[in-house]
Amino acid sequence: MKLGINASLGGRRPFPDDNPWNTDISHEPVDPNSPVLVASIGLDKPLHFDPSIPYVVVPGHQPRVPVEFTVPEESDPGPYPIPPDAPIEGGPNATGDRHVLVLDRDNWKLYEIFAADPQRGAGGTTWRASSGAIFDLATNALRPAGWTSADAAGLPIFPGLLRYDEVFAQKEIRHALRFTCAKTRRAYVPPARHFASRSTDPNLPPMGLRVRLKANYDVTQFSPAAQVVLVALQKYGMILADNGGDWFVTGTADPRWDERELAGELRRVRGRDFEVVQMGPVTTR
Repeated sequence: MKLGINASLGGRRPFPDDNPWNTDISHEPVDPNSPVLVASIGLDKPLHFDPSIPYVVVPGHQPRVPVEFTVPEESDPGPYPIPPDAPIEGGPNATGDRHVLVLDRDNWKLYEIFAADPQRGAGGTTWRASSGAIFDLATNALRPAGWTSADAAGLPIFPGLLRYDEVFAQKEIRHALRFTCAKTRRAYVPPARHFASRSTDPNLPPMGLRVRLKANYDVTQFSPAAQVVLVALQKYGMILADNGGDWFVTGTADPRWDERELAGELRRVRGRDFEVVQMGPVTTR
């Protein structure tokens, strides 16, 4: 596995094979409320490729630095192995979510922070952030019930990213992808651990909702790169991880993407082409 920004994992997959992100859900039953839930996101709205979040792979000896959190009660205290030049979602002057994702290659751990703000001083760079989470990628451990992470659903972000190395080097995606929608329910289902809504409407999707592209959807009409994505959506699906644009599937912020081509193709897929996989227990408090 290489080091650096958006480095290739060489086919290595975060988390064990039986982790929810990595399980084949192509033959799981459809949720009884699937038509209503899909309609609430938008039957005619297109799948939107959103290449917005970078990551950096660091060695095990990367120096750890302190992170000051504004939500410390639901954050892992660290310290975190964040390089001083770690890429921030949207760039250094961004006003959006400003995620920073760091993958420790040698210790196989993932460090993620939200609303990241580097603090540069005489002693070096430290960080402030709203929240942060550390994930041991060799286990299936979840966040404590009710806890956020660097993502609204209390999930890791990195394992659900659509990555350039998978599409063009491995030519295979072996995990679920992360997606967002505008209106969610004040509820979550496994593997999510947190909600981010005030609405109790049962016909809105809870965090952790999993959808898949219908098996009879003809993916052969697409380019090889788009087929890699669509085959994964049929086998592993997408997990609802945050509030955002409807049917936005999150990719890495990587200059190698031909965004116009891939995004244009994926827009041919509509909400009605998805179905909700049967959900587990719904937590509302």
